[in-house]
Amino acid sequence: MGEVTVRFVGGPADGLVREVPAGPDGAPPQRWIMRHPDGTGSVQAGPDHLYERDQPDAVGGWSMRFVRTDPLGVSE
Repeated sequence: MGEVTVRFVGGPADGLVREVPAGPDGAPPQRWIMRHPDGTGSVQAGPDHLYERDQPDAVGGWSMRFVRTDPLGVSE
């Protein structure tokens, strides 16, 4: 399984471009939970931000749109 470039649209990760795992069809997951790392690379205690796959762009990447923010631990 490879990776695909994703641009996050809306919410706290707006404008962030990141590589995420690609499925067999080359698309990113249908949903992605964004957790922000702290300065040491560990996951920071805080809310989880849900994004959903939107559409491919003209250069082989995808966009993922903000859906909602959940309190810490709700998405686990």
